[in-house]
Amino acid sequence: MFRRVVLGLIFLIVVAVGVSVAIAWRSEIEPRDTAEPLEFDPALVEKGAALAAVGNCIACHTVPGQKAFAGGLALPTPFGTIYSTNITPDPETGIGLWTEEAFQRAMREGVDREGNHLYPAFPYDHYTRVTEEDNRALYAFLMTREPVRYTAPENELPFPISFRPILAGWKILFLDVGAFEPDPDRSEEWNRGAYLAEGLGHCGSCHTARNRFGALSGHWNGGEAEGWAAFAINEASPAPIPWDRESLHAYLRNGWHPHHGVSRGPMAEVTANLGTLPEADVRAIATYVASVMGEPTAERRSRADQILQDLEGDAAEQAASTDVQAVATSSDSLGASIYRSACATCHESGRPQPFGGLNLFMSAAVNAPNPQNLINLTLYGLPAADGVRSAVMPGFGAVMSDEELLALFNYIRDRFTDQPAWTDLPERLRATRSGEYHVRILPSDGIERGPSNIGASDDGDNTQN
Repeated sequence: MFRRVVLGLIFLIVVAVGVSVAIAWRSEIEPRDTAEPLEFDPALVEKGAALAAVGNCIACHTVPGQKAFAGGLALPTPFGTIYSTNITPDPETGIGLWTEEAFQRAMREGVDREGNHLYPAFPYDHYTRVTEEDNRALYAFLMTREPVRYTAPENELPFPISFRPILAGWKILFLDVGAFEPDPDRSEEWNRGAYLAEGLGHCGSCHTARNRFGALSGHWNGGEAEGWAAFAINEASPAPIPWDRESLHAYLRNGWHPHHGVSRGPMAEVTANLGTLPEADVRAIATYVASVMGEPTAERRSRADQILQDLEGDAAEQAASTDVQAVATSSDSLGASIYRSACATCHESGRPQPFGGLNLFMSAAVNAPNPQNLINLTLYGLPAADGVRSAVMPGFGAVMSDEELLALFNYIRDRFTDQPAWTDLPERLRATRSGEYHVRILPSDGIERGPSNIGASDDGDNTQN
């Protein structure tokens, strides 16, 4: 009897393994029969360039200072570090021998040419929505880039996560394969924006929370990316001044907005790329995102109007100055004194964006559910762009102690918001300063570019287009 039970269990295990292998196995797609460069219609390549900008492909597949699209960028995840791959047309280390069929499969199903399942750090859960025609244009663009011979480091993942066939199970549970379906009740512009934002733009990849298995949980309800908080871009947005279609368009187009500041962290790369798109596409994305965010409540709108009204008059500046002095004599005097000496000269100067500091009454980072972005910005600042005018902010990590930073952050949270104090502030500050919480620091441009449409006047008195 015992022997029959054991044999039965062995049989079930063998069957289970066999079924799992059958589900996970994907065939290899034969390589191109030549390594000679491919030629494409220039119009198709140009279209692919715009689509690659929407997808921000260069950001993840390029190590700063190295050749574009050659891969090797370390992408920290809760499961370990994944290194981006070489997507130049190099035949040995890149995708030079990939056929269009292989490229289409990678985008739609997350499987490479050899049949290996790809980790969803490559956001094929969004790219599956991309049309065959747009994938063809992307393929044309990438296959006409400069070939770079470079092999990325091996991923640093523990077993069993390092065993790629288990990704087949992840896909069964979480991957919804299928092309984008337009909403017939919405405008053409709205549908175009939805297609770009939900597909190649993969906004939800950063701006959506993830479950314990790394799958998206919710829709644009706030997530994180490379050590930065990716704020909710729905009705839970922490922005004190609600976003609308026009402000979203200006921010995505130029990389800054007078009520929301300059883009920073991974978002700097996004706006740098979106700024190169046709005007119609940026407006379409703004239209769709604004619809997801919805109309602000009457209470929120009233509070925003009051903030703007207060900041427009001299009385607001005088009240702010009096407030600083008053708090300087309280038990929180250290934070107030630091703010007055290190922060107020920029953030209350009245100098326009993008070169003047955003008044913190309008700061989403200060109003956010967690202090991570404020910590990042204060410790590391905003580095200058390479060779062009850009917004900058000095980092204070080397000149302020933890005690001083905590006092400053608590003062800023108390003075500029009506939100409760952050409870995890000391732990986040320690983890960020020590490097335990990995933060990728980027120039304000992201990809060797500054915010677009910046005037040349020395006083920074610019208008956006």
